[in-house]
Order: sequence, then C-alpha cells, then structure tokens
Amino acid sequence: MSEGGASEGAAADRDPGLQPERTRLAWRRTTLSGTVSAVLAVKTALHGGPSPAALIACALCCALWLGFLYLAHRRIHTLTSSDTPPSLTPRTAATAALCTVAMAVCGAALVF
Repeated sequence: MSEGGASEGAAADRDPGLQPERTRLAWRRTTLSGTVSAVLAVKTALHGGPSPAALIACALCCALWLGFLYLAHRRIHTLTSSDTPPSLTPRTAATAALCTVAMAVCGAALVF
C-alpha cells in the first residue's frame, strides 16, 4: 500500500458533517463574545455620566455588533440548510472582519 492510499482511506472515513458543525459553533462563540463586548461598551459609556463622544462610540459599537450578528445568523443558516454548504464569500468574510476590528477600536476608544 502506498502512502497516498493510507491518507485516502482516512479521508473516506471522515464525516463531512463535522466541519460545518464546528464552523457553526465557532460563529456562535464569536457572536457571544461580540455580545459581551457590546454590553461592556454600553456599561462603560454610561459609567460616571454619559458624554457625547462616549455615546457615539457606544452607538457605533452596538451598530457594528448588529451588523456582525446579521452576518453570523446568515452564515449559520447557510451552514444548517444544506449538506454541502457553499464557501464563505470574500465580501462576507471581509465585512465580518471589518465589523470585528471596528468594534475593537470602538471599545478601545471607550476605555481611553
């Protein structure tokens, strides 16, 4: 038996349903951490009396969280709707990454 035969046998035993399940769970974990970040942003903005700049940063952070929540919900629905879900589009991936980075920047602006 060649080396390629051993890897082909392992690939045949692999359950194709596990990867979409792990990806769906990763989207849920990331959504949960974004929710915690948005709640902490609101708490930080309102602590010690709200200032206009803090309220704007908080509102932006919440809007970014809602955008990411929408993207994650769509992706989770796509992963669960078919046996072989399509790949994540570059546009969706870039938007999700942009929302995450912008939310981190807004959170940092609230802390400092």
